[in-house]
Amino acid sequence: MFVQAFHVAKRTCLENGLIFEDTRTMLRHFLIFVALCFVPSLASGETIYAEGAVDLTNGRPIYRLVLSGKLVTDGPVLKDGMVWRVYRDRRGGDGEALPLIATATGGTGTFDLNAGTYFIHAAFGRAGAGKRVVLSGESSTEELVLEAGGLQLAASAAGKPIPSEKLRFSIYEREADESGERQLIALNVAGDKIIRLKAGTYHVLSRYGTINATVRADLQVKAGELTKAELQHRGSPISLRAVSEAGGVAVANTAWTVFTADGEQVFASSSIAPSLVLAEGEYEAAVRYGAEEFRQPFTVGTGEEKRIEILLN
Repeated sequence: MFVQAFHVAKRTCLENGLIFEDTRTMLRHFLIFVALCFVPSLASGETIYAEGAVDLTNGRPIYRLVLSGKLVTDGPVLKDGMVWRVYRDRRGGDGEALPLIATATGGTGTFDLNAGTYFIHAAFGRAGAGKRVVLSGESSTEELVLEAGGLQLAASAAGKPIPSEKLRFSIYEREADESGERQLIALNVAGDKIIRLKAGTYHVLSRYGTINATVRADLQVKAGELTKAELQHRGSPISLRAVSEAGGVAVANTAWTVFTADGEQVFASSSIAPSLVLAEGEYEAAVRYGAEEFRQPFTVGTGEEKRIEILLN
């Protein structure tokens, strides 16, 4: 479990643009991640310090750093959902990563630190901002403006909402790189979930089912606003069954394959009566029963849930 959690922590940090110089630094982030996830008293509003983050020897003074975040300059202070990270600003000439010294979650972050220069990073979902702060002689209050908003996605087919459990969305950067690939921002997002993003335009892929019913759109997220979008799919769910007579009970011990009109295999199953979602188009279903194979062409429309029966005779 801890190995899996370690890799989750690593992926989470990399998604937020955090780079580590060695495994030891990564392990320190992992321990903070575990504390945030499994210690209830530290789950929100509390501050976790790395070992040696604050020097209390020789009467060194401690100053309080209070951090708050907003979606837009004239918006309210965010009261939840923030992740604050404080780094000691002492990057070496060899590109050594800044050491993480404290983390807090919730709304406003409060840190008690020695005098010095720090780099603070604020994350709100997949939106983030950073700032360099100098503590010298007095406590400080800093505010970061994230210029972020939210994106909530849904989809329909033939004017009927598609159940969220049958939908998955992936969000990409709008512009492709030199190789034609777009940078992935969020993978397999459930329908109706709010994704927090930096203001900008994003490329969204909606998948209805798991095969070939997909649709794409470019959507704009505005700072301080929730963008709701409903994408239109062209496809339908179908079910397959092999029967000994029309309308009869599905026969067991069958193996199914579905092909497009071009002969491309898009589905295979050994279930007795498999269900799937396909994009509009012409298909052929093949079922193997014993040493024999039976085939039947069929058409998929939009919003026309249907059952495909193949007679085994």
